[in-house]
Amino acid sequence: MFRWITISLLTITVIGLGAFGYKEHQEKTAVLLQAENSYQRAFHELTSDVDTLHDKIGATLAMNSRKQLSPQLAEIWRITSEASSDVGQLPLTLLPFNKTEQFLYDIGDFAYNTAIRDLDDEPLTEKEVAGLEELYKQSGDIRNELRKVQNVVLKDNLRWMDVELALATKDETADNTIINGFKTVEKSMDGFQQTNMETGMSSSPEKQDFSHLGGEKISEKEAINIAKEWFGDVDDSKFTVTQSGKGADVPTVTASYNEDGKNGYMDMSRQGGYPFMIMINRDIKEAEIGLSEAASKAESYVNKLNLDNMQLVESSQYDKVGVFRFVYVKDDIRYYPNSVQVKVALDNGDLLGLEAIEYFSHPDDNVNKEPGLSETEAKEMVNPGLEIQDNHLAVIEDEGGEPTLCFEFLTTKGDETYRIFINADNGNEEKVETMRTSEQKFDA
Repeated sequence: MFRWITISLLTITVIGLGAFGYKEHQEKTAVLLQAENSYQRAFHELTSDVDTLHDKIGATLAMNSRKQLSPQLAEIWRITSEASSDVGQLPLTLLPFNKTEQFLYDIGDFAYNTAIRDLDDEPLTEKEVAGLEELYKQSGDIRNELRKVQNVVLKDNLRWMDVELALATKDETADNTIINGFKTVEKSMDGFQQTNMETGMSSSPEKQDFSHLGGEKISEKEAINIAKEWFGDVDDSKFTVTQSGKGADVPTVTASYNEDGKNGYMDMSRQGGYPFMIMINRDIKEAEIGLSEAASKAESYVNKLNLDNMQLVESSQYDKVGVFRFVYVKDDIRYYPNSVQVKVALDNGDLLGLEAIEYFSHPDDNVNKEPGLSETEAKEMVNPGLEIQDNHLAVIEDEGGEPTLCFEFLTTKGDETYRIFINADNGNEEKVETMRTSEQKFDA
């Protein structure tokens, strides 16, 4: 009798462990499938964007009408932004790809700055046309290499998860067509860098500075503990922890999890564990709170970062999510480069997202705090058709990434609200932003 009871208990235990293991396997498979689909989408969109980019640059070179040239350049700038975003979504953090990213930045920077200038007064120079021709050639080379990779991916049904594994394990012997293809794309950029410098097409994106961040290098266990402070009571075994590769601008640690239909992702600095980005994905129910209450919740999440003198400057609603922007304030001056953005669920006020990397990458307030213009003089630079509601001194970054002291005017026209930044030294209109601040009302 005892023997049969023992056998029955062992059988139940084995079945239970098998069911648990099967469920765990299913959950992990679902996460991997979601990641694979995301990688495939980003790659094929990147290939399409570079293809379109090549055609658009070619069309620009064929144009003779300045009226058509500006919108065409603006479209090129938009496409390069999308292509750069696609690259950022691929598991290439451990694979050097900075030359190609620089190439996309160069095109976007040139296209934007040329599109916004008066081409009647300042038409394209011979040097700029030569630079465009060089960019056209470069984009053609990248397009051809990406098409080769795409053809093999589709033909052999290759997986991006294998790319991530090969890069993470530094498996140099692995036959990975995707990695080799992207290395070829990067290699093709070598011959163009000097030419871009000579034609004035090469520029340098703003370098983020994290040298001021203190603290000790965090362990994997410490990274999980930091993540749990934001994600709540998630079992340690549910977390996946990865680190950025050598050569990254700032070494980071990423902690992510997937559990019961909810998944979270957090980037933090390896030194000190400062939260750079947090994303939480779950089903959001019908909204129960408005923006005012959600803003208080957002402020509590900013306070959790232990940042001083942060002020809410913008709130907006997208479906059932509230989005809030906080900036650092010192001596009554708003420092927009030092900003934190928070996303809050409007069903219960829970955190859905937080971006603080902009705040942590701007260590100081090194800018002239004495305006060359008076407030009255600056007001005269604002469109007279706008009604000024409020104003502040503020620091923003100009097109070159330099901190610039401005008069910030909150203005209205009809039902629209605009934020206008007037350079405090020369009166130039530096930036205009459309505000969306109206709060949607909900029945209790």
